[in-house]
Parts: sequence; C-alpha cells; structure tokens
Amino acid sequence: MKLRSPDSARDVPEPNLISLVDVVLLLLIFFVLTTSFVAQSRLAIHLPEAGDTGMDAQPPAVDITVTSHGVFFVNGRALVDNRPETLMTAIRRIVADGELHAVTISADAQALHQDVVTAMDVAGRLGVTDVHIATLRTVTEQAR
Repeated sequence: MKLRSPDSARDVPEPNLISLVDVVLLLLIFFVLTTSFVAQSRLAIHLPEAGDTGMDAQPPAVDITVTSHGVFFVNGRALVDNRPETLMTAIRRIVADGELHAVTISADAQALHQDVVTAMDVAGRLGVTDVHIATLRTVTEQAR
C-alpha cells in the first residue's frame, strides 16, 4: 500500500518566516526597552574644554576673567563690583585711545552663565567684533 504520491518526495521544505519575524520583533522591543537615554537634567557638564582650532590668533588687548563667584577681572585687575557699567568703564579706560576689535573672556568652569553673558554683552555694546572664549584642551588633544 503506497500512501505517498511520487510528487511528495520532491517537495522542498519552506522555513517558517513567521517565527523568524516574531524573534526579530522581540529582540527589537527588548533593545528599545533596555536602552538608557540620558535625560537633559541629568547631564554632568564640565566646561570649558575644546579641541585645537589650528588657528594662530593674535592675543587681544583686553582679557576679561570671570571667577566662579562672579567677580570680574580686566587684564588681571579686579573690579570693585560686578555691575556691567563698572566692567564697561574699566574696558574703556584700557582702550581709551584706540578701537577695540577683540576680547578674550576667560571664565571659570563653575562661573554662572549669566556672568559670562554679561561680559559678552558689555563687549558687544563697546563695538567688539571678535569675542574669544578661552578653553582648555582635552587630554586627548594635548597628546597629539
């Protein structure tokens, strides 16, 4: 008694693609759920660091330093207070006879953002066209 037809021996088995798709979707869901995304509020920012720009710039005539406590220094001399008017007066005394085109702002990494913006605003009101922010090179950049 012959139960199979001669054509059944030639049938090629087909892989079950539904199971393969199920496994791939489960892996995708697993990786999406287990991937951790860093929330904006939890970012630890340690500034300032930057790579080498490769440009050799001339040192500007005015260097504004902002400490972590919000104290301003102009060319190494401390100001009596941290008001923008005092900073503007100190810069005008340094460049009384010439025009000021560039300023370097050296801010402590823990300085308030507002203090740095105040220094930039004062420089802009004095007509400065180039504002340089002093940074440190990262360790990997110094090794090159």
